[in-house]
Amino acid sequence: MTQSPRTAINNVTYLFLRRMRVPLVLVIMLYTVSVFGLAVMPGVDDAGNATEGMGLFNAFYVISYTATTIGFGELPHPYSTAQRLWMALSIYLTVTGWSYAVVTVVGLLQEPAFQNALRHGRYARRIRNLKEPFYIVCGVGETGTLVCHGLDRLGLRFVVIDSDASRIEQIKLENFYSDPPSVMADASQPATLTGAGLLSPHCRGVMALAVDDATNRAIAVTVRLLRPGLAVMARVGDADTDHSRGAFGGDMVTNPFERFATYLALAVARPERYRMGQILTGFPGDDLPEPHHPPRGHWIMCGYGRFGHGIRDALTKAGNEVTVIDKLHYGEKGVDIEGTGTDSASLINAGIEHSVGIVAGNASDLKNLAIALVARDLKPDIFIVTRQNQVSNATLFEAFQDDLCMQPSRIVAREFLALITTPLLARFRFEIRGASEKWSADLTDALSMVNDGYVPEVWGVTINDEQAAAVTDAIRHEHWVNIGHLLVDPYDASRPANALVLMVARGDGGEILPTTGYQLEIGDQLLIAGSREAANRLRLTLNNPNVLFYVRTGRERGGGWVWHQMREGKRWWIRKRNRHND
Repeated sequence: MTQSPRTAINNVTYLFLRRMRVPLVLVIMLYTVSVFGLAVMPGVDDAGNATEGMGLFNAFYVISYTATTIGFGELPHPYSTAQRLWMALSIYLTVTGWSYAVVTVVGLLQEPAFQNALRHGRYARRIRNLKEPFYIVCGVGETGTLVCHGLDRLGLRFVVIDSDASRIEQIKLENFYSDPPSVMADASQPATLTGAGLLSPHCRGVMALAVDDATNRAIAVTVRLLRPGLAVMARVGDADTDHSRGAFGGDMVTNPFERFATYLALAVARPERYRMGQILTGFPGDDLPEPHHPPRGHWIMCGYGRFGHGIRDALTKAGNEVTVIDKLHYGEKGVDIEGTGTDSASLINAGIEHSVGIVAGNASDLKNLAIALVARDLKPDIFIVTRQNQVSNATLFEAFQDDLCMQPSRIVAREFLALITTPLLARFRFEIRGASEKWSADLTDALSMVNDGYVPEVWGVTINDEQAAAVTDAIRHEHWVNIGHLLVDPYDASRPANALVLMVARGDGGEILPTTGYQLEIGDQLLIAGSREAANRLRLTLNNPNVLFYVRTGRERGGGWVWHQMREGKRWWIRKRNRHND
């Protein structure tokens, strides 16, 4: 369990003082006796005459350098026999005392409790020093690790909590731009979340990605009670969990098995809309997803756990016939064939000769690959869907080359990161839920072009003084600004920017794929897709009055010598690149 920064520091101090109490008292007593004894011990002068003791200050000075074995000699006069005897005794006493103290300190540093207190102290200081927006990631298995990498690529800070020490050690070895604060603790405990910065004004959300639903539910309850209104993104595996109320009410909850079942049904019924959704929620910079066209007809489902239930229901609702193969759940309603699917007999009994597709959906990657291999041998042209549970097995799945691969961890990571990047994306996807296949295909083509053939970035912009100061100032002075102005390269007004405005939200209404002439108003929210370079250039247009004037009118205005040189240099580079491409 983590503590608050003050508690963590107090624990370190308490452990140190408790263990060092006896050694410190002993050292203080020995030094005190040695100093007072030497101060009153009679000495001799240069002529050999007896003198009074050297006094407290001189005695303190002599004991200080002698007891530490530095040894400057007998100063300021040669010592008397009594002084030398006392010095010899003092040396043995004080050296023994501080040696005992050093040994005790070394033992204390090796104690697990003290090391743990030091780690918590460093962790607490790092949390206290976080002065920028951050997220708390609870659970860093495969899903949590993907989420952390996504946050890191977006330039967002995060704090890691996991009860498994090996996962904490592994996350420290990941290649992040900034080393995230991490702690081994139970995230279901309120003190753990508060110690991770839950109450900090810079905390923007909590991601509950623990293995069991009970922990994720406890995290959601803690956040709702201690930080009402703070975003909670949770992964659940129980299909019967009510996500709309209670602990998860109002939060972003993803069941990876149900979500993929929905995706598969969508890919069968509306493949273009499915691919469009994959691009919108994909990791920016990744290769564009390949088009998938799962056929309609008879399907075989191998495995009838949570994943199998969702797939069967989704395919059946989409108008397909499904035969289920399972050995463990045979005899339950919905299971047709007893077997595993790794043998040809069970697949033949399931009717593979007239099937159009098969889903290998067990919890074992090797078992799923074995099913897929047998199915391809029996019917080479069958559409194969596999479930990949471990990221480490990616090489095997790539070698097999299935038609569609389901990765639960990647599904959850993509959903959460898309929500973090821009909450407006969820509203856009809701608005286009009834889009036709042709409309979806056209938008997919447009999205494929704005980032040179890679998954584009999707971000939101609000027309206000914080995010678009130049635009709001122009609107207040009755200088109209439209969508077309934002889609112009600020370095060359004759070239379009690599960006696409997907939606403008205005109050409860808005416009999907607005035209270039759509005039903006203060308070509008824009959902934009494009390259990272386009995002940086758009930020310049939104906030620099001279750049906005240039894209609106095509004429340059002011800006100074530096801005002029930058613009001319950029134009020269663009012309050179175009000549090279030609």
